[in-house]
Amino acid sequence: MAKKNKNEVEEPLEEQAGSQDQEQVQEEETQDERTVEEILAEDVQKEKDRFLRLFAEFENYKRRTAKERIELFKTAGEGVLKDMIPVLDDFDRAMVEIGKSEDKDLADGVILIHNKLRNTLMSKGLTLMELNAGEPFNADEHEAVTQIPAPSDDMKGKIIDVIEKGYKLGDKIVRFPKVVIGQ
Repeated sequence: MAKKNKNEVEEPLEEQAGSQDQEQVQEEETQDERTVEEILAEDVQKEKDRFLRLFAEFENYKRRTAKERIELFKTAGEGVLKDMIPVLDDFDRAMVEIGKSEDKDLADGVILIHNKLRNTLMSKGLTLMELNAGEPFNADEHEAVTQIPAPSDDMKGKIIDVIEKGYKLGDKIVRFPKVVIGQ
């Protein structure tokens, strides 16, 4: 009987071990199911994040190109306008000389042409940078051609004379005014 009892004891142990194995397998399967669901949820979250980032990047790209396009239209004629500035300077010098002339009709004709050219350039966005003697020198907006001894102490570091006028196209300086400053 001892053998029989041993077998009987072994059978319930095997059954218990088998049932424990089944429970572990069922637990692992539920953990695998949760893990698969969690993995899928993580993948979905990653894809959503990736999509949002791509969408934001595309929106930034559209905004940037629109801004560049507007800037291009604003300054499209910059090269032509820059080339016309010396012609405008020549007209200003001619106006001074024609003012000395006694021929009133010639002076009136040149004034009309000068005003027409100036107005056309101004309508395209070119503006004159107004400078006067005595204003403080700003290296970001002025080009110092030379320095001379200041006629008085209050003129030190200030503009003494404007040699060449400066022009802006919108907010951008296309030609810096050339000035003489007091030292």
